Amino acid sequence: MTTFASGTTASGSQNDALARDALTVLQPGFTGTTAPDWLLRHLGEGLASVALFGRNVATAGQLSALTAQLRAEREDVLVAIDEEGGDVTRLEVRTGSSFPGNHALGAVDDVELTEHVARELGRRLAECGANFNWAPSADVNSNPGNPVIGVRSFGAAPDLVARHTAAYVTGLQAAGVAACTKHFPGHGDTAVDSHHALPRIDVDTDVLQARDLAPFRAAIAAGTKAVMSAHILVPALEPELPATLSRRVLTDLLRGELGYDGLIVTDAVEMKAIADTYGIERGSVLAVAAGADAICVGGGLADEETVRRLRDALVAAVRSGDLPEERLADAAERVRALTRWTASAAAAAARTPADPEVGLRAARRALRVTVAETFTPLVRPPYVAALTPVANIAVGTETPWGVAAELGRLLPGTETGSFSGPDAGQAALEAAAGRRVVAVVRDEHRHPWMAAALDTLIAARPDTIVVEMGVPQAPSRGSLHIATHGAARVCGRAAAEVIAGDAVAGE
Repeated sequence: MTTFASGTTASGSQNDALARDALTVLQPGFTGTTAPDWLLRHLGEGLASVALFGRNVATAGQLSALTAQLRAEREDVLVAIDEEGGDVTRLEVRTGSSFPGNHALGAVDDVELTEHVARELGRRLAECGANFNWAPSADVNSNPGNPVIGVRSFGAAPDLVARHTAAYVTGLQAAGVAACTKHFPGHGDTAVDSHHALPRIDVDTDVLQARDLAPFRAAIAAGTKAVMSAHILVPALEPELPATLSRRVLTDLLRGELGYDGLIVTDAVEMKAIADTYGIERGSVLAVAAGADAICVGGGLADEETVRRLRDALVAAVRSGDLPEERLADAAERVRALTRWTASAAAAAARTPADPEVGLRAARRALRVTVAETFTPLVRPPYVAALTPVANIAVGTETPWGVAAELGRLLPGTETGSFSGPDAGQAALEAAAGRRVVAVVRDEHRHPWMAAALDTLIAARPDTIVVEMGVPQAPSRGSLHIATHGAARVCGRAAAEVIAGDAVAGE
């Protein structure tokens, strides 16, 4: 006899099968750099996926040991990770990524390079034991004020985003790592971050078809193994429910009209767009009923109680008739089908040749350099003023960004400080104390205080160098302006090479 926390009591194999299927569709996270006992126990009870975040990663060796620990309990476990490269990295959360993000790759617009970068990133993931990547972002960044997508997108042109999404999927899966194309049906035209509230996209279906859905069609044609839903309201598709909870969006549109037959996974259900509106239990039930096959949870809620709550909610929903038993069984089978694919594709990682420098080569090619007058590379250490906005939750605050560390390597003695708010420009001038100023910004066009700070710096010091590490929408200014199209470590290195005259010829 098994008693569930929800109050549902049942016995026999049918109940065991329900509980196993309910566990199978969950993708939970945990805290720490080793697997807790409760997680290992649930793997033995049917849990098929584990989600990794930056808090779970210390070194490549530690991550390999962790994934081996998981596979000792369940050999075919899906080890999911949010490794986009660029600004969103978990493998290199404390150092910054060795790979530029999507916006830099879109700026280069070389689909072979994008595929090569994705293959090398996949090879490194597979080497550490991760086999399911919540990437790439296929969102068309049509709203330049978007607070959560930005440089995570390949760009604002649907055809560009489509071809690079397909190349990324192809490269990642060639390394034996399942791609998860996100955020369906497209998060690029939002002005709200769904981590904080429910965004709304008010355009007609013709715009959605031509703009937002084009990259997902390309990903499906490329064979993406998974698609992640977005917590967004798109009234032209569904007037009441966010996409994650909508049968019209997940089943009628994605499965029916677009012909997609792979795994559908939700974005994290503890994000406020779902949690504050429906609650994680009801939200998970509605998502599976709508057509989702896997529930991502664990970025914020990373404990056993969360797993129990969601398992029991799904079982109770089947018992009450709110969730058809065959829908839950179908979702669980799709998860198991993906575990079988990853097991068969694992050998691809061993055959993937390493190219550790491909990310740096891509970052160098992505630079857009504007010189206001004849520029002479720096020979003396400058002062790096980082005009720092609040990071979005997807990026987080753990990962370093900027050019100070790389400039310090090339020009020892480089100093730096972080500034924000209405007095940032004057404070940076005072801190520089006469040194040449390198001002580093991120999405200047979205932050009036940042633009004002640059006004102050350039008025007082016309020789100020500006490095834009976000989406370069604001006009170029300063004696030298470098748009990196992202804030990955390699983007900072590529910019530092130009500033210090150490750029690699031909890159």
